[in-house]
Amino acid sequence: MFSCASAGPGTVLVGAPPTLYRQGLLATLHDTWPTLELTLTTDADQVPALVHRQPFSLIVLDSSATSQGLPLLIANMRAFRPQQPVLVLTAQPLARRCRQELRHSATTLLPRHSSPQELVQAIHPWLSNPTGSRLSSTASMARHLGPPTPFSRRELDVLRLVVDDCTNLEIARHLGLSVRTVESHRRALLQKAGVRSLIGLVAQAVRGGWISS
Repeated sequence: MFSCASAGPGTVLVGAPPTLYRQGLLATLHDTWPTLELTLTTDADQVPALVHRQPFSLIVLDSSATSQGLPLLIANMRAFRPQQPVLVLTAQPLARRCRQELRHSATTLLPRHSSPQELVQAIHPWLSNPTGSRLSSTASMARHLGPPTPFSRRELDVLRLVVDDCTNLEIARHLGLSVRTVESHRRALLQKAGVRSLIGLVAQAVRGGWISS
């Protein structure tokens, strides 16, 4: 493990193998938040022990850096820090049960192939508060008030499956809808939530508690 700085407010723990992808990730974080302090570990399985020592503003985990199941790793970490924010970068689609377990633990998932802009959008609410608080003021309001425009029951059904990383076809089959209807519901969700991407929608839904576990 290599530590770039001592942990504290405004510190992000990055668990990822030493690859070109990690270099790009660190460059994106540094370019967006030049004063951000970073603590690095190549073995994500060490994260629970690191979190036991001190909290972080955010933990960013590359799913390829762990040899144990992600839900188990997150559970071990949350035994010490129940409210610790975590963003998992997934190298490949996760099994639906794994996605559900991670969602229920309030863990945000983001595909590794996401653009730097999408990565920043997903991370920004955690780091936009200068106190290092888990939630920005907007996210705090969302937890209490829900989305700006209430979702319908069917839209919530679609949202739960979107958070579970289901495709339009999977959602359509699960709910007995046409793919075109699912696409319509997804557009409505984005508009009502006031976000531009599904990544932003999922991040807000998880952090704001818009869907039940």
